[in-house]
Amino acid sequence: MTRTKVFGGNWKMNHGLAETEAFLQDFINTKISTDCQVVLFPPFTNLHLMQKYLKASGIAYGAQNFYCEEKGAYTGEVSLAMLKELGCTWVLTGHSERREIFQESDELVAKKTRMALEAGLTPMVCIGESLDEKKAGQTQEKLNRQVRSALEGMSESDVLKLTFAYEPIWAIGTGVNASQEDAQEGCKLVRTTLANLYGKSIADQISICYGGSVKPGNIEGYMSQGDIDGGLVGGASLKADDFSTLVNNGVK
Repeated sequence: MTRTKVFGGNWKMNHGLAETEAFLQDFINTKISTDCQVVLFPPFTNLHLMQKYLKASGIAYGAQNFYCEEKGAYTGEVSLAMLKELGCTWVLTGHSERREIFQESDELVAKKTRMALEAGLTPMVCIGESLDEKKAGQTQEKLNRQVRSALEGMSESDVLKLTFAYEPIWAIGTGVNASQEDAQEGCKLVRTTLANLYGKSIADQISICYGGSVKPGNIEGYMSQGDIDGGLVGGASLKADDFSTLVNNGVK
C-alpha cells in the first residue's frame, strides 16, 4: 500500500517576519517534488505570511500549538478558529517540548487532537521517549501509552485523518542521530499499536514520520525503512535550500 509521504518543517521559536518572507520567496521558487505533502509549522506571528505566499502553491502550513477552548479569558493563547482564519490546515499536537517544558499531559494531548479533528485540521501527533527511558528498555511501553492515549475513543474514520511523528527526545536538537534501525523500530512500534487498536488495514494507511536531527544527507536512509513515511524536521527546515533538498532526497 502506498502511503502519503509527509515532510513537516517545525520552525519552533525561530524566524521573524523578514527571515520568513525571504524563506518563502526562495522556497516557492525552488523545484520541490509534488509526490508528497510538505507542511510548514512557523511561529504564530508568521502565519499571515504563509497565507500570502503559499495559498496557490500546494504547500500546506499549520500551527505549532493552540489552546483547547473556543474563546475567553486565556491571556497569551490562540484558538483553532483564529488559526483557520489564517488558512491553517495542520497543527502539531503532543510535541515533546510541549509535553516536557509546558507539562502537557497525555490527556491534554488527546483533547487537543480531537478538537483539531473536529475543527477540520489535520493533527500531526508527536510521540517519543527520553534517553533514560530508552536505556531502561521502556521505549515500547512509552510509545504504546502515548499512542493509545491520543486515540482514546476515536473512530476509524478519524484515525485515518491523522499523521504521526516519532521523535525520540534524545535525538531532538542534540546532534545525536538515531540510527535507521532505531527510527524504524520506533515507527514500527507506532504502527503495531495502531494495528492492535484498529486492525492492520487501517494501520497500513497511516503516515508515520520520523523526527530527530533529520538532515538532507540522512533522510534517504530513514526513508528506506519500511515504516517511515516522511520527516518532521527542525533546524534543517529553516533554510529554503536545505529543506527543499531534504524533501526531494526523501522522495527519491
